[in-house]
Amino acid sequence: MKLFELLVLKFEDGNWANDPELGLMDTILEQNPKLTKMLESDITQGKPSATFGRQDAPSVEQIIRAAIYKEMKNLDYRSLEYAQEDSRICEKFVKIDPYRPYSFQVWQKYISRISEEKLEMFMVELNRIAISEGLEDVQSFRQDATVIETNIHYPTNNSLVWDCIKESERLLEHLKEEIEGFSFEEYKKKAKKIYFKINVEKNAEKRVKMFQKQLKMFTECINQVSNIVKKKSEYGVTAKAIGYIAMLESLLPVMEKVYSMTERKEINKESVPVEEKIFSIYERHTDIIVKGQRDVQFGHKVNLGCGKSNLILTCEILEGNPKDSELYQGTIEMVKKYYGKTPESSATDGGFASMANIEYSKKEGIVNIVFNKIRGCMKNVANNKWIENKLKRWRSGIEAIISNLKRGFHISRCVWKGLRHYGQKVFWSIIGYNLRVMTAGLLAGMTL
Repeated sequence: MKLFELLVLKFEDGNWANDPELGLMDTILEQNPKLTKMLESDITQGKPSATFGRQDAPSVEQIIRAAIYKEMKNLDYRSLEYAQEDSRICEKFVKIDPYRPYSFQVWQKYISRISEEKLEMFMVELNRIAISEGLEDVQSFRQDATVIETNIHYPTNNSLVWDCIKESERLLEHLKEEIEGFSFEEYKKKAKKIYFKINVEKNAEKRVKMFQKQLKMFTECINQVSNIVKKKSEYGVTAKAIGYIAMLESLLPVMEKVYSMTERKEINKESVPVEEKIFSIYERHTDIIVKGQRDVQFGHKVNLGCGKSNLILTCEILEGNPKDSELYQGTIEMVKKYYGKTPESSATDGGFASMANIEYSKKEGIVNIVFNKIRGCMKNVANNKWIENKLKRWRSGIEAIISNLKRGFHISRCVWKGLRHYGQKVFWSIIGYNLRVMTAGLLAGMTL
């Protein structure tokens, strides 16, 4: 194994021996320059780097290395800036000049440019390297879906109305600082009192009256924002003012949607369909996920697929809350596309079970098709009962993998803002997790 031999040589340096995961990634990047090339277009955004004069921006390789170091050490951008001067292994891995460290703003600017799609291909390429090293053979495959929450508070109609009023007033306060003579009506103080009263009121009739009062105030707030947006040509005197008005303009339809769903539910007692709801005015992409009899969660459903090495081979971030059985075939197709082979055995949770999936698996040449639970006339397909039971036990291991990913990389709740950054964080965490698994696999027989 080429990586194994190179890693042994690298461990002659004490720094790498103390941090084998970064030592492995350093070796992989040195031996596979195509990994750096893969992300270059996103980082440079198609603009070639200057070849003359002072280079104030980090190189593409430094940006990728900094992002990996940040993820492996569970740092935020400010901590990454501090680590440049505090940690010798950080300086060595990121290949930075100790006398010219970069600010956290610079790292955030460039790392955040790398798209979810490119990170997925980066993950796949790392897995292909693991396959070439004999760490994985893609003969056995298991998949399961989990929920990664967005960073929001528990949504209620009352809290969403309060969030809208509070956020609109925050933006208006900033606008007032930019425009001389600008004034607006304040509703936050009164709205806050009603918000707390609604939270503790148990009587249904009194709650309706309080909501009517709150929505009347909310209407006035919406009208105020609408009038300011209509007159934006009069107020847009500075770049900051134009920016704040643009944010108010984007907030306006959200306020109207929150008003509509609150009135329908709390006043008219209608059942509002999920697709017509909003669960956060800050993370508007948030979905509501209900799995069986478990608690409701707010975030996105993520379908993960793993092999016998415990490497995460596939990841799909889903929109809405599709049935698990609808995800099975697409994931197998993804494995074929990325790794050029069909697994010999497939083991999944009972939620993925369906006659259509069994027939599809047979057609694709999967020999052992095992679901943890089956319904009706469905039957697992396996060479014998011993293999079936073994695959069932092996399937349960993916739950430990998901737990390891979430706990080890703090991804139970994604704190990165926006759908684009949500996807980036998920894939960076998977890359970090896979790197840890690859290191453990290579070091399994090594005596230091």
